[in-house]
Order: sequence, then structure tokens, then C-alpha cells
Amino acid sequence: MFKIFDKIKDVLGIEGLRVEILTEDQISKGKDAIEGQLLFHTKSDKVIKTITLSLIEKYKRGRRDEQMIDEYMLSTLTLDVNVKVTEDEPAKLDFSLPLNLLQSDMDRIANKNFIAKNLVKVAKKLKQVQSDYRVEAVVEVEGSPLNTISKRPITFKK
Repeated sequence: MFKIFDKIKDVLGIEGLRVEILTEDQISKGKDAIEGQLLFHTKSDKVIKTITLSLIEKYKRGRRDEQMIDEYMLSTLTLDVNVKVTEDEPAKLDFSLPLNLLQSDMDRIANKNFIAKNLVKVAKKLKQVQSDYRVEAVVEVEGSPLNTISKRPITFKK
């Protein structure tokens, strides 16, 4: 009888797999990769098939009604794993996600010329340019039609 409820929970994603992304709070822009760990918790036995890690930039500019938002996939890493996770034994997996940051034309000009750097800062402030970054993990679990997704915001220091 309880097996039926367990199957229904699996299909609906209730009490499924939980994923935590563990990384530093601030990452240097000069690094080649984002180092971290994935921590998996579950209340019933699960087998993880694949994990896709992505670094995503959310680029906002403009004001109110004229605001535009774009998302850019900066890097992706797909891991084919066969990891068993149980309630008694959570699983850990280390990762190294390549770091490929995009630079706008304005950023390139600011980096080349120290006088233009202040002008670029003012222009960005006027246009209300803002970039937010996140690491996203999509985990495919054997026997489950729904993928588990976890997101972690990342900030970069100069």
C-alpha cells in the first residue's frame, strides 16, 4: 500500500532529491574555474544519472517599462555519473566549472583606457546596467520524470 504512495511521490517530485551547491561566496574574476561541491539529500533511495552545471549571467539594463533583461549561458559542464543516494548516506561530489565571463564593448574600452573607465561607470549608472550571476545544477534521477534543479547566486570580486 505504501509503495503506491512512494511511486506517486516520486512522480510528483515530493520528498525527492535535494541538491545543495557549496561554493565560495565571492569568486575572483581572475580564476579559471569555480570550484565547489554538490551535496545530495533524500528520504528514499535514489540513483543520480547525469548532472548539468551551468554558469548563467542575468544582464539587466534600462528603467521601468523600457527595462530589458537577457540571460547568457557562460559555461556548462555535464557529468555522467551513477551515484546512489540514501537517507542514511548523503552523497557529495566535487566539481570544477570553467569560468568564461563575457565583456561588453564598454567593459573592453574601460579596461584599455583609465580615463574612459570613469565615463563607462557613469554611462552604466545612467542606463542602470546590472549583472547577476548564478550557478545552476540540473540533476537527472533514475525513474523520475522530473529533474531536480538547484540554484546558487555568485558574486565576483575584482
